[in-house]
Amino acid sequence: MKKIGLMSDTHGYIDPKIYDYFKDVDEIWHAGDVGDISVVDDLEGFKPVRGVYGNIDDHVIRAAWPKVNTFECEGAKVVITHIAGKPYRYVKDAKEVIDIEQPTVFVCGHSHILLVQYDKNINALWLNPGACGYKGFHKVKTILRFEIEQGKVQNMEAIELGPKSI
Repeated sequence: MKKIGLMSDTHGYIDPKIYDYFKDVDEIWHAGDVGDISVVDDLEGFKPVRGVYGNIDDHVIRAAWPKVNTFECEGAKVVITHIAGKPYRYVKDAKEVIDIEQPTVFVCGHSHILLVQYDKNINALWLNPGACGYKGFHKVKTILRFEIEQGKVQNMEAIELGPKSI
């Protein structure tokens, strides 16, 4: 079993509460729009991290992280990308990756809207942790925390960090 902390859209800022909420996770996954390479450095100094770059990220972050990250975690096939659309209505690039990789867990960011939903059309659990930075239209910073065991996501927690203001 692995405990996962999932975040997105930091836009250069890590809320200090994240370190408390993610203290017992085994890995952190970041679904893009990191904003500053110092975020990657800080997270990697804290826990193992898997991530992707987002549309606001510069060449430094794009050199550190891929556009799409595909891997196995405790028997689950995971795909992370930043821009994907929404369940049942994917952007072309995301749909192509889904069709090729056939994940059981599909992770994205970008919308700043937290949503966890099983999409029967792709046979995958779709996860978007919302946004945990202070830039964007969201009102509340959010993250997800969950476990993966024998290919199954369990004990999902949607966590509100508070208002997006610093």
